[in-house]
Amino acid sequence: MKMKPAAAKRFRRSGPIKRVAAAFIVQRGKPDAGSARPPVHKILICQRTRHQHFPLKWEFPGGKIEAGEQPRYALRRELEEELGIDARVGDEVARIRHTYTRGGTVELRFFLVEEFAGEIENRIFKDVRWVSRQQLPEFDFLEADATLVKDIAEGKLL
Repeated sequence: MKMKPAAAKRFRRSGPIKRVAAAFIVQRGKPDAGSARPPVHKILICQRTRHQHFPLKWEFPGGKIEAGEQPRYALRRELEEELGIDARVGDEVARIRHTYTRGGTVELRFFLVEEFAGEIENRIFKDVRWVSRQQLPEFDFLEADATLVKDIAEGKLL
């Protein structure tokens, strides 16, 4: 049985999964009474340029994991390239797989970064900002980050 062209498009493979490591670079506030760990005060977000895929969308910094590369190493490399910092990559705190409606699947691994050496320098983005968790939903994030943005804003993550 032969598929109609429209049906064939729906079942077409989207190609290999792009593996990405990204960082939740955070600044912590003062500890709450009785809390062992201070709450996240600010989180770093970055805006893509007009010339990148998904222009002007906001994202958490990071990038592609190259073949044979360990995710933490890839993230350290990307943060140095994008922001000029030497990051101490902490625990993996989230992992998601997202397929975009126009095709293409990405697996995103998010790591906590609470310490880094150097001053943050915007090397590739249109904009870089420290924002509170409550401000995150005000920004136009990549579709793949939407659930995480909501969870962070509501205090369910980080």
